[in-house]
Amino acid sequence: MVIGIVAAIVAALAYGTASVLQARGAQSVADDRGERSDGAGHGGGAAPSLRSTITAMLTLSFLAGLALDGLGFVGNLVAARLIPLFLAQPIVSANLVVTVVLATILLGARLSRRDWTAIGVVVVSLVALGFAAGDEGRNNEWWLHWALPAVALGLIALALLGLRLMTSRVAVLAGLTGGVLFGLMAVAIRIVDGVDPFNLATILTDPAAYAVVLCGPAGFYMFTVALQTGSVSAASASLVVGETVVPGVIGIVLLGDTTRAGWGPVALVAFIAAVIGAVVVAMSPVVEVVESAG
Repeated sequence: MVIGIVAAIVAALAYGTASVLQARGAQSVADDRGERSDGAGHGGGAAPSLRSTITAMLTLSFLAGLALDGLGFVGNLVAARLIPLFLAQPIVSANLVVTVVLATILLGARLSRRDWTAIGVVVVSLVALGFAAGDEGRNNEWWLHWALPAVALGLIALALLGLRLMTSRVAVLAGLTGGVLFGLMAVAIRIVDGVDPFNLATILTDPAAYAVVLCGPAGFYMFTVALQTGSVSAASASLVVGETVVPGVIGIVLLGDTTRAGWGPVALVAFIAAVIGAVVVAMSPVVEVVESAG
């Protein structure tokens, strides 16, 4: 349990710090580009060139952010295997808290009273969840291994169709789809065979392993679409809901995740509060600044 919680916290810290570092790298290149543009008599509002984008990705801050993304992914893997998903996913989603706090230090952003209140709610709720959580579920029905990639493919197809037909709320649909895909990835990580003890042949023949490979990139793509087609706040809030609620419910209903005896109501209230708090943080203007820059 302790190792899983530590891994989830590491993932949250890594993801949150990565976002700020990547934003700082992109912002530094944009500032330099703006100064050159002003000197040449042009406005700084033009879209960035491919050269400036590559330059941003090669800055030390951006590269450090990418390395931390990798560390966060590993932490997420460990947490999904070792602790209940209703605890692991909210902790990982708290990376937005790390992002907004660091943004006040590194990017000069300012948080409102509402932001600080939401951060406090998330922290207290996660502590309560940690005390209320029981053992991670070990149910491993064979049909779930096949259902995960099938559901993921169907979800992606429906989302792509919806994105083509919808004229509004596109960011919400894409962000929510991305979050659900990340949630399904966490479920697949939990049940994939051949991890402990390690057996590569077993992993390669398990459909759940391909659900991980499918859901990760597809979720990232959907979230990117959400950022490009609507407000960052709507995209981030939708992502939080999808990547916490769906795996949390699946973990309890299908995988057998449990709470400590008598702590069920506490876990439920804390889970709901953690999700709501994270959504409020996601809607902070500070997140808008960080994600837009990054």
